[in-house]
Amino acid sequence: MPITLEQLNRATLAEAVQMLDGLYEHSPWIAEQALAQRPFPSLAALKHAMVKVLAAAGVDAQLALIRAHPELAGKAMVARSLTAESTNEQTKAGLTNCTPEEFAHIQQLNAQYNAKFGFPFILAVRGPRGAGLAKREIIATFERRLSHPVDFERAECLRNIHRIAEIRLNDKFGFEPVTGNRVWDWHEDLSRHSDPGFAEHGQLTVTYLTDAHRACAADIAARMRECGFDEVHIDAVGNVVGRYHAATPDAPTLLTGSHYDTVRNGGKYDGRLGIFVPMACVQQLHAAGRRLPFAFEVVGFAEEEGQRYKATFLGSGALTGHFNPAWLDQLDADGVSMRQAMQHAALPATLEAINALQRDPSRYLGFVEVHIEQGPVLNEMDLPLGVVTSINASVRYLCEAVGMASHAGTTPMDRRRDAASAVAELALYAEERAAADGDSVATIGMLQVPGGSINVVPGRCLFSLDLRAPSNAQRDALERDILAKLRAICERRGIGLKTEETMRAAAAPSAPAWQARWEKAVEALGVPLHRMPSGAGHDAMKLHEVMPQAMLFVRGLNSGISHNPLESTTSDDMELCVNAFLHLLDQLATEHSH
Repeated sequence: MPITLEQLNRATLAEAVQMLDGLYEHSPWIAEQALAQRPFPSLAALKHAMVKVLAAAGVDAQLALIRAHPELAGKAMVARSLTAESTNEQTKAGLTNCTPEEFAHIQQLNAQYNAKFGFPFILAVRGPRGAGLAKREIIATFERRLSHPVDFERAECLRNIHRIAEIRLNDKFGFEPVTGNRVWDWHEDLSRHSDPGFAEHGQLTVTYLTDAHRACAADIAARMRECGFDEVHIDAVGNVVGRYHAATPDAPTLLTGSHYDTVRNGGKYDGRLGIFVPMACVQQLHAAGRRLPFAFEVVGFAEEEGQRYKATFLGSGALTGHFNPAWLDQLDADGVSMRQAMQHAALPATLEAINALQRDPSRYLGFVEVHIEQGPVLNEMDLPLGVVTSINASVRYLCEAVGMASHAGTTPMDRRRDAASAVAELALYAEERAAADGDSVATIGMLQVPGGSINVVPGRCLFSLDLRAPSNAQRDALERDILAKLRAICERRGIGLKTEETMRAAAAPSAPAWQARWEKAVEALGVPLHRMPSGAGHDAMKLHEVMPQAMLFVRGLNSGISHNPLESTTSDDMELCVNAFLHLLDQLATEHSH
């Protein structure tokens, strides 16, 4: 029989410790110390109480816990001396059924890992959905983590131990994150669409109005209809728009959503989580036959990443009336204009149709967005959710440094006009200048020498600049200093310079009332409240220009990495996110029913 939270809260300490036996390998003291914090309002609260116990225990106790774990497919498995929980987990991942070659390879990895770190490799082999990782994924993770620094890897082992405990706790309580699993599966299903040149390599790339992009739009629209939206359509720029009607016809509307395009070779959750979570909310509302005192509009924005065309936030910008007509004549790398791409996608490609998408802010309550964090903060703190206080200001440039291509052997060092060296000098300065600000960041993410040769001094260098800071003033100071330094470097080196600003976004502080609603929702789940700024730009930045907005972050796995195939989150965290969103809807419904 599954345990209930009420039973655990009511039991004697000895009984409660017995109920939680086996959560942490050979280490009942973690659950025992956490039980001092009873009563727990939720499973999430119990999970975090155990996280805090281990964090406070110190490095020696943490290492002892890690070393209490068996090696993956190691001697304990062969000798059949694993705990019942470990046997179950390693069996689900297929590790008890390795080929001789796989077994030998894992033994070699175990030996290398132990020699480097002094403790066994720990991985939650049941994975982010709890169903078990494939053997190839386990081996690839093993190989990748061998390159980590020791302190980082110790922390990564502890995070995986907490994930193992979370799954074991779910099993004890008979809890399955059904909605979280469904949302996880939706992401997996949508990721089957990818652009040519990437799909063949198993990489996820979906750029604006490609065939893969249009297939994603069609899938999202079909899924919205299945969830019970009353109206679903794809608009003039390719946004997928779903509306769930209010209880009364003239009620105001709550707007939410995020983007479904990706960076090249990106992850499955960036943007898409913010479409699927509110869709899951509508699915639950529809199943319950429930109408809210406001309409609910969910938008899958067609373009946010600026990958195919220099038109970042095109999808959300169309809703705020900020579509730039010049974008229609932009060409992609294959010489296809945006207008032609729209026509190919059977979109009207007229300014009249695009301008008609602009929303009237007076008819909207505000905009909320959920998003994977895309950073390491929540992951390092072992917190599933974070409330965003503000989105950082940003500016982007595409630049070209023009020097003189010349013979690498015969051009003396003091006679060179090396365009790449000029940019390299700037890169080091940008790194130093941003670090001096604390929360500012500066990135040269693209650096290319067109037609470069090993024996030719670079005559041209194309590069990007991405500058971000918590406030407009701080961003502007960073921008001013870096551009001044760039001009000075080029002048001193005899280098010509072209710069083109491609994007500028103001800082977007969260509207206090909306931030407070997210905070109340998170606390209602029994999850500790953590407030944080967003270093990444989001569609919420555009909507911020016309209506109040606030965001909720969901923890990412693998150090919170994003814009990377390793981007990941768990179905348990997705479930919490859906529940937080439903709570926010309930708060609004209460406010608007008086």
